[in-house]
Amino acid sequence: MGRQCANICVRQTQNLCSEPTHKCILASILFTQSVVRLASYQKTIICRFIYRGACVSNMGKRSRQRKKEHQKNSKPGGRDSRDNAGWGAGYADIVKENKLFEDYYKELGLVPEGEFDQFMEAMREPLPATIRITGYKSHAKEILHCLKNKYFKEIQEVEIDGQKIEAPQPLSWYPDELAWHTNMSRKILRKSPLLEKFHQFLVSETESGNISRQEAVSMIPPLLMKIEPHHKILDMCAAPGSKTAQLIEMLHSDMDIPFPEGFVIANDVENKRCYLLVHQAKRLNSPCIMVVNHDASCIPSLQVDVGDGQKGTLFYDRILCDVPCSGDGTMRKNIDVWKKWTTSNSLHLHGLQIRIAVRGVEQLAVGGRLVYSTCSLNPIEDEAVIATLLEKSEGALELADTTADLPGLKWMPGVSKWKLMTKEGHWYQDWSEVPVQRHTQIRPTMFPPTDSEKLSNMKLERCMRILPHHQNTGGFFVAVLVKKAPMPWNRRHPKVRKEKVSSSVPQPEHSPVGTPLPDIPLEGGEEGQENVMETKEEETEDPAKELEDSTKEPQVCGPPPNKKMKLHGFKEDPFVFLTEDDPVFKSIVSFYALSPDFPKINVLTRTHEGKKRNLYIVSKELRNVMLNNSERMKVINTGVKVWSRNSDGEEFGCAFRLAQEGIYTLFPYIHSRVINISVEDIKVLLTQENPYLSKLQDDSHQQAKKIGMGSIVLRYRPDGSHCDGPQCPIELCGWRGKTSIRAFVPRNERFHYLRMLGVEVFRDKQGQGPGPRDGEGKVDGEEVEKLDGNEEIKEEPEVKVKEEQEVKEGEVESENGVKDGPVKDEMKDIKIEGTSS
Repeated sequence: MGRQCANICVRQTQNLCSEPTHKCILASILFTQSVVRLASYQKTIICRFIYRGACVSNMGKRSRQRKKEHQKNSKPGGRDSRDNAGWGAGYADIVKENKLFEDYYKELGLVPEGEFDQFMEAMREPLPATIRITGYKSHAKEILHCLKNKYFKEIQEVEIDGQKIEAPQPLSWYPDELAWHTNMSRKILRKSPLLEKFHQFLVSETESGNISRQEAVSMIPPLLMKIEPHHKILDMCAAPGSKTAQLIEMLHSDMDIPFPEGFVIANDVENKRCYLLVHQAKRLNSPCIMVVNHDASCIPSLQVDVGDGQKGTLFYDRILCDVPCSGDGTMRKNIDVWKKWTTSNSLHLHGLQIRIAVRGVEQLAVGGRLVYSTCSLNPIEDEAVIATLLEKSEGALELADTTADLPGLKWMPGVSKWKLMTKEGHWYQDWSEVPVQRHTQIRPTMFPPTDSEKLSNMKLERCMRILPHHQNTGGFFVAVLVKKAPMPWNRRHPKVRKEKVSSSVPQPEHSPVGTPLPDIPLEGGEEGQENVMETKEEETEDPAKELEDSTKEPQVCGPPPNKKMKLHGFKEDPFVFLTEDDPVFKSIVSFYALSPDFPKINVLTRTHEGKKRNLYIVSKELRNVMLNNSERMKVINTGVKVWSRNSDGEEFGCAFRLAQEGIYTLFPYIHSRVINISVEDIKVLLTQENPYLSKLQDDSHQQAKKIGMGSIVLRYRPDGSHCDGPQCPIELCGWRGKTSIRAFVPRNERFHYLRMLGVEVFRDKQGQGPGPRDGEGKVDGEEVEKLDGNEEIKEEPEVKVKEEQEVKEGEVESENGVKDGPVKDEMKDIKIEGTSS
């Protein structure tokens, strides 16, 4: 009764008043008149209900008012009009001026004389769009051919707001024409209707891992690392992952080797950014990448098995040290830097940059290369850090000469003289000039060495600084350090306990992984603190008592007891490696006729209990790292998916179907259930939902009839009979039904393969542009059109699937009644309306 009264009061109130306070007062009066006889607690409840009703009503009114105001502001001259004021508009409220920035760099003299105005003018211009083709994939040449002969030709004559779009040009210093740039900014590329097809092509191919949209200067550090397939690589500050993707590509330079000996460990300190890193790395479907979450300045040393039951410290052959920086070289794309930049940014980051770089050289193998890079032009973050490393190393490090490594790249040599300025504009030439009260903000390592001979021996001119106006890029700094000997703090040996030292003592840096460990522990830095004098618990009945006794001995030098690692962010599912005799392998091996040399022990799952939903695989070396360091590091992601559980697959002989992500890794070991297909077969499989077996070519049809129902591999090999067809091998995962066959390929990969066959997929924006032209079909709402000079796709009217039949949730049922398992979300079928050409 009380609630009914309250509702009546609220409705009457809304008709009489507009202000929320007045509504509540009037509603209370009406309420008092109508529910006098109710108990006091009932009155209180109803009053609260009336107040909430009045406020909610008022919130709805305010929401409508905001909507009208937004529509008003969106009209010409409104708040959002800058988004429609031309392709170059945007950030209209940010003025690209910073007097402190100009005064600072003009005084430092980093820009050649007479070029400073060009430098500043380039900094104010939008950054050109740059793309990189994934080099290790066999499809790289096909994509390059498609770009050069289709998309680049279409956009080179386009004019936008009076600006003519220049034909994209290859970066002269990037190998094999696999990187291209144009004068289009990212905003033009996203917004212009005339470039819509090109933009959709880039988005689709990027999702498939075949193209990366990456800033030109960001591509430089991985090229200077000179990576080979057997190298063990650490990317210390990896997110968002564009450079990590390059490292993976170089590791897989030979596509015939499914498991390179090397691997990439990509680290980032921020947990959320690690998942962005995972997304980038997963596009490349590599079993040799592991993403971890640690502070790079104290990233733990890892242990690995080196044979004969002994363990050694893992030292990396290549390390990328792309440290956090003030980012003043990114002003062309990060407009906020213009108003936020001060010299204090560099002063605050200098110490962190040194700590990260020192930790990097500690974990670098002797003979290895560490590439230090920043997107800052400030010597405090660049040469000052390198000079500090060289001085601390006492000759163990040296700068590599990279003059001939990237022919065609314009860069300025590093400087050996610089000075420091505070945000108030005070300049300091030397540490001796710094007031005592500023010693906490300004440190001696920020200045160049005072010893002229030592400074000359450092050869800081071998550093590379890229200026924006030289080749229309962003600003960047990079230096390559080569390790000639162990770091000095790793060569000093402490006094040790007389007890037997465990096998987890670090390996000396001059010994490669794979050689036995000495019995002498090493000291130095964080590495020494972490690894020196570790004693196995099983060697004593009471480890705590032993530690207490040892601290009483004055001659003992040892670290404090190890602390349990603190984990932040999301709690990850476990990584559980399977054994060779795991029951899951019995049906898989027989069903797919796996080779005896298939590395079963490298297969893992993400659960300890219950049915295994997905199976992943990693390389042998990464397995070694993971098994020996589960308590030392936080792993976010690793491995590539090779099998997924099919709920009804057991009735066909195997509960696991093949996953497209891992087919290129797994295919060399599969010797059964393979169907060789032609170009025409690929077109049918990628453009029809569930084609009948009879729609395949005769040879493919006969092969399919001999194979039972279940997961299959569809293999294409170029034979020279189709000059216009793909000239690279293709492997697709599929499903052989009772009377039909289908390809289990993700949406963007389908579009990729269709483009390779000469079929362009274009998504027309809703309400914009023409509809499908005569002779064209649609692919899930996308237009499909024939490229010039290619044959037509001839097909019969599509066989409709009966949707009235009941299908279990999460399953897809084909027209022959066979349930394909939980692939509905992954599988995006291409539906053809009518006949495509």
